[in-house]
Amino acid sequence: MAKSKRQANYELLRIIAMLMVVTLHYLNHTGALLVLGGSADAKRIIGTLLESFCIVAVNVYVLISGYFLVEAGFKIKRVLILICQVLFYAMIIPLVMLGSGAVDISDGGIYEWIRYIFPIGTEHYWFATSYVILYLFTPVLNLAVKNMNKRQLQITLAGLLIFFCGIKSIVPVQLVTDRFGYDFGWFLCVYLLAAYIRLYGLKTFSTGRCAWLVYVGCALAIFAIVCGFYFINRKTGAFAYYFEVPFHYNYILCLAAAVALFYAFGYVNIPEGKAASIIRGISPLTFGVYLFHEHIDIRTEWSGWIDEFIGPAESAGTLGFLIHLLLSVILVYAVGIFIDAIRRVIFNFIGRYTAKTKLALWMDKIGNSFS
Repeated sequence: MAKSKRQANYELLRIIAMLMVVTLHYLNHTGALLVLGGSADAKRIIGTLLESFCIVAVNVYVLISGYFLVEAGFKIKRVLILICQVLFYAMIIPLVMLGSGAVDISDGGIYEWIRYIFPIGTEHYWFATSYVILYLFTPVLNLAVKNMNKRQLQITLAGLLIFFCGIKSIVPVQLVTDRFGYDFGWFLCVYLLAAYIRLYGLKTFSTGRCAWLVYVGCALAIFAIVCGFYFINRKTGAFAYYFEVPFHYNYILCLAAAVALFYAFGYVNIPEGKAASIIRGISPLTFGVYLFHEHIDIRTEWSGWIDEFIGPAESAGTLGFLIHLLLSVILVYAVGIFIDAIRRVIFNFIGRYTAKTKLALWMDKIGNSFS
């Protein structure tokens, strides 16, 4: 794999991963997934199939970060901008909604405001919390990876993956230490796996065709397992917990599918030109899409707002559901990118006027110590 930092193929994968995230949230909020005790109509079966292909999104996002950060190194400015970006959305959105009368947090007490002021510590956005903690660990992780030989890294990875991924993937009961991949412990594992891929590669994915086949095969296997346990549970009442396990981020097939998709895009060739420039322009705004539509005041509301805008899809049949899903995902993504573009202009303006301040120079000095 090539080692340039701004490869358009991986930037395109970052965009697609966020589109997958929005799709996952749409399917969850609109009840378009198989649930135990619910009906198995065409809409829910198709929704579960789509979920099986999109569930790799979070792992893919972390893989991309680990693949490049292991060589780019730690930058104090990057983590501060990341935290400020999270604070921007966490605090601005409730102020706008409060001013418009769309939300009332006066009865929530001080904890409501704490979630806005300290979004990282309160897991306002669980992904942002885990990602920031992961980034703070990158100096230690990168130093460790580069001072270990291949065999040592393989043994370390094997141990971590068995603990976080292997055991839970086969045990039919929930383990106390298992958080389903929704924590920075799992992100550390995925980061180290991405670092291993960057340094040594995986011979399994010697061709793009092989990588695509593994991704599709794992996604279909996840779908088959979920459907199988759905019907088993409907007849016997058993496996209520394991029915949801294939959709956990630290499930073995979910991880394998994410790695395969990551490798598949490594073989995608996007010629330099207008398309590559557009991809590079949109990609840095993708995190803003997540921070916008997953804000605690918006995450359960936006699907209803879209219904009011383009109409509900309940009575439109299977084709209408798919069209509604596509329009909803594109609309959320477009609005998120537009808002984050404004946020970036504001940040760039502030950055130009604070670049020579004592605080900025002090942060540069700290950052240089990690070079």
